[in-house]
Amino acid sequence: MKKVYLVIAAVSMLCLAGSAGRAQDSAHGEKTYKAKCASCHGQGGEGKPAMKAPAIKGKSADEIQKQISTSPKHASVKKLTPAQVKDLAAYLATLK
Repeated sequence: MKKVYLVIAAVSMLCLAGSAGRAQDSAHGEKTYKAKCASCHGQGGEGKPAMKAPAIKGKSADEIQKQISTSPKHASVKKLTPAQVKDLAAYLATLK
């Protein structure tokens, strides 16, 4: 019985650590977004009226990261580190 409690405690700690990590990733991503992306995509990710950007609403951070990384229209992404792209995707996943 004692082992079960230890396992539950360990899993809980990992979940909490993961949440804190995602929040930190998102905060870093927001800074990157405002510095590198907002001029075209708008402060809230709404984009300019003439933009034909694919929708990201409802997508996971992993899906968004892949979409950003493989888009031929995002040449500026090549100037970002993989960690910055990951953080950027984490932030974009929080936009509604």
